[in-house]
Amino acid sequence: MNFDFLVLGTGSATPVVNRHPSAFLLSIENESFLIDCGEGTQYRLLEQKVKSSRIRHIFISHLHGDHYFGLVGLLSSWSMNQRKEDLTIFAPRGLDEILTTQFKHSDTRLHYKINFVETDTENAFHLLETNLVTVETIPLHHRIPCCGFLFRSKACKRKIVAENLPANFPIPYLKMLKDGLDIYDELSGISYKNEDYTIAGGTSKSFAYCSDTAYNELKINQLQNIDGIYHEATFTDSELKRAEQTNHSTARQAAMIAQKTNAKQLIIGHYSSRYKSLDTHISEAQEVFENTFLAEEGKTYKI
Repeated sequence: MNFDFLVLGTGSATPVVNRHPSAFLLSIENESFLIDCGEGTQYRLLEQKVKSSRIRHIFISHLHGDHYFGLVGLLSSWSMNQRKEDLTIFAPRGLDEILTTQFKHSDTRLHYKINFVETDTENAFHLLETNLVTVETIPLHHRIPCCGFLFRSKACKRKIVAENLPANFPIPYLKMLKDGLDIYDELSGISYKNEDYTIAGGTSKSFAYCSDTAYNELKINQLQNIDGIYHEATFTDSELKRAEQTNHSTARQAAMIAQKTNAKQLIIGHYSSRYKSLDTHISEAQEVFENTFLAEEGKTYKI
């Protein structure tokens, strides 16, 4: 199962020329999930040739501007482009009021329906279940209510080995084979043993998005043995006190979370504008957790 994490923005609150605010696209097979929507996200999506019709769910971690200021423009543009697909937005309380006020005073009339779901930022809470994935919140510790998001794909159904199927195999039985069932055809008296015609599907995968947060170990149990983590790493060790004051994490602290959760892969981002080079970020993180990667805008990471 494809599990692709596209980085659209890696910066933090203070803008710099070569970094955009937080925005990411997680694609699982044919479903795409937009996670945070900083200023200019719609331009990043255009650059990456992302089809808006594939995005039916948007997740906003918290209401600091660098994580949602791009949302009004994106939603308005989708309407002008005659979007018809319903959209669900998961976000802390208050974003629905912000959007309503913006659209009221600009006389913006959307051509599609928005469903708003308020997130629980204090507890791990089940948000969404589709045919492919479940999503729950990850409580984070920031200056305002904030949560991350844990995506778990469902185990794939068995895959049919087409060359093993007999000629004129009844099409209605294909779904039964994918579901792992043996089949007995009463009309012909023929039995079809599942293991003769299928192989195992892909295993479930998991990915955690941990937005702005001070270092805390409360989420470790929730994220045990996870396949991939994106974790903010605003500062390096030299600014540890600043990280504590602003409820952010250092690169080393992000790596400590990956290590303690027995994660397979860590991607760090949300870099402070004070850093022109990210060499120290990656070196400090890899001292703790070797399989760490710097989030690079426009790059897709395979989970």
